Amino acid sequence: MKHRLSFGYFTLLTENVVEVTIDEGIELSLEMVEECDAFLKAHLSNDFGMLINLINEYTYSYEAQLTIGSYTGLKAIAYVYYSEESKRLINKINVIRANDNWNIRMFSGLELEWEQAVQWLQHEVLPNSEQVISNLN
Repeated sequence: MKHRLSFGYFTLLTENVVEVTIDEGIELSLEMVEECDAFLKAHLSNDFGMLINLINEYTYSYEAQLTIGSYTGLKAIAYVYYSEESKRLINKINVIRANDNWNIRMFSGLELEWEQAVQWLQHEVLPNSEQVISNLN
């Protein structure tokens, strides 16, 4: 189920995996991170994974870089990137947040690895369960 926030879309792919697609040209602010947190609390009650779809180019404010990803229950983050610039953005945030020891993995959207990202998240969130991924669209 797809939900519109002020800065992009959040799509519940499964009961424990959410895809985040930020709008083109946005600078993600601290207020937007708080909006994200409110959405996650309202729609996900257990451990979950986030698929960050970097199909659009956007940036993070410094404050957002320091707070993004600090969500209760977040077990894994999969980044699907489509450009070298997006890949650099991921690496920059990971350096800033290195002490958080995030469970992350990057996937190339150009190499059609989106579904692999979803499967990896399912495995990371519920590693002892067999997951059938259906109705992804």
